[in-house]
Amino acid sequence: MIKTQIRIGNIELKNRLIMPPVATYLSTDDGKVTDRLIEYYGERAKGGSIGMIITEHCYISQQGKAKAKQLSIANDDDVEGLTRLVNTIHQNGTKAMAQLNHAGATTLESLTGTRKVSASASPLPMEGSPLNEVLPEALTPEGISEIIEGFVRAAVRAKAAGYDGVEIHSAHTYLLNQFYSPLTNKREDEYGGSLENRLRFHIEVIKQVRKAVGPDYLISLRLGGCDYMEGGSTIEDAVNAARIMEAAGIDMIDLSGGMCSYRREGHDEPGYFKDMSIPVKAAVSIPVMLTGGITKIREAEDLLQEEAAALIGVGRELLKDPHWADREMGVKLVPLCFSYS
Repeated sequence: MIKTQIRIGNIELKNRLIMPPVATYLSTDDGKVTDRLIEYYGERAKGGSIGMIITEHCYISQQGKAKAKQLSIANDDDVEGLTRLVNTIHQNGTKAMAQLNHAGATTLESLTGTRKVSASASPLPMEGSPLNEVLPEALTPEGISEIIEGFVRAAVRAKAAGYDGVEIHSAHTYLLNQFYSPLTNKREDEYGGSLENRLRFHIEVIKQVRKAVGPDYLISLRLGGCDYMEGGSTIEDAVNAARIMEAAGIDMIDLSGGMCSYRREGHDEPGYFKDMSIPVKAAVSIPVMLTGGITKIREAEDLLQEEAAALIGVGRELLKDPHWADREMGVKLVPLCFSYS
């Protein structure tokens, strides 16, 4: 099954193997694309054995920047470099998706030069983390509206750069995940309390992005569906959230961890989030992607046969070895001419 084609929205992938977003921090200080970054993705796209590459999380505004040398999609002059990056990924038929992110409380004010913001003025569930030395400010409705507009402008830039779609990041402790998780969302207004309220920000982002990019442009959402922590989001939340966001208009759900990040304590087996992905896949009609612990194509094949997901993401193996997918998929490498212009 891994080698079979699949349609997501208006895009057809040649197979079901995805390179998920894994941050390299190979950009310039102000987030511009570098030749090293292009070479990094070009090597992984060389054999054309990956159906789609979701490039590492891009910050949509200075306020939402997570780390130094993170890739930027916050300014119109970022488009030129991103276009070069997309063209390199496209050369052997691999699709490219941009991941759009706002870090919220998962940043440092010394980096952004702005006040940290989040769903609530609450610490992250990370004991001893320097990120909790300064608590964030709870976003006002006006602040939420500004960030929604930031996502919209970033999506328009991604489309202008030639990306085949965008992924909205709501996992791994970042801002939208901070609204989704009851561990960090203590609000008492329309953005807090019930699951529907905790997802209100997401729905507004999805609808406004859809309005800006059009009905046929691919929109994915990376959902940190379960925190795997006491008092946090649950698998039941993930199932219901997936239904709600499918109804809002997304084309794909990329599942991962929430406040536990991309790891799950005590688990390293292939597809270690499958206890979440199986019921989510059964609840929606759009493709669901599963990542985590997969080191062999046969493991990906087994997860597809088990109906744990429709798409399989392999990140860490590709981070370590750019040609892992080519060997595992039996693709013969050919010379690739990088496009820097």
